[in-house]
Amino acid sequence: MEVLPVSAFKDNYIWCLIEENRCVVVDPGDADPVLKLLNERGLTLTDILITHHHWDHTDGLDKLMENYPEINIFGPVSDKIAQVTVPLGEGDHCKPAGLSETFTVLEIPGHTLDHIAFYSENIGLFCGDTLFSVGCGRIFEGTPEQMYKSLQKLARLPEDTAVYCGHEYTLANLDFACAVEPDNKDRQQYQQWAKQQRQQKHPTLPGSIGQELRINPFLRPQAKTIVSSVQQHSGKTLSSAEQVFTEIRRWKDNF
Repeated sequence: MEVLPVSAFKDNYIWCLIEENRCVVVDPGDADPVLKLLNERGLTLTDILITHHHWDHTDGLDKLMENYPEINIFGPVSDKIAQVTVPLGEGDHCKPAGLSETFTVLEIPGHTLDHIAFYSENIGLFCGDTLFSVGCGRIFEGTPEQMYKSLQKLARLPEDTAVYCGHEYTLANLDFACAVEPDNKDRQQYQQWAKQQRQQKHPTLPGSIGQELRINPFLRPQAKTIVSSVQQHSGKTLSSAEQVFTEIRRWKDNF
């Protein structure tokens, strides 16, 4: 199986999973680059996976459905995505017709209330806008508690899990991670690599859960270096990892 990122808008990735002449796409905010790939490669679109309702992840649905009226559209239980044909929740299994793999569905609210992720031990994690490389999504509809719990759920996945997220935000996230934890050597090394990747117009994704556990401040709110830094920045005494996470998210919102 081949997993390709197709760029859309300024910094979105539409992930395309290709097996033989079949293709499954994740979060197609724009149909045109997907149709271009399908035409160039002679592929048939069989299924679409949707993580949440934001327009930049769903606006390509109608046009793709016009071109492929028989496709399955797997997505969250949500009244905001009318095109979903197979609504899914926590613990459900998703078997796209075009793939030999099956995904487990994880509910990860916070960025939006309807947010889900698709996880396969052999392929990886498609997590939309919840977990980013060295970052996490803004909390638009949920609460800091929900986002904290969602990220901790993802952090418990195997460390070799590939992380396919929805945006190329890595360099900006690394700048913030440097402010929070300037002496993290793993982050310093990754930052050098990521800058080289982007200079060559290559993606920094996918990352891995193990890498995020070493360098992502949103997954490390219990680390002493981060607790100290966040307390100093916020001027508060923080007694739990969830409180530290909440202050990190507030810091990033205004960074």
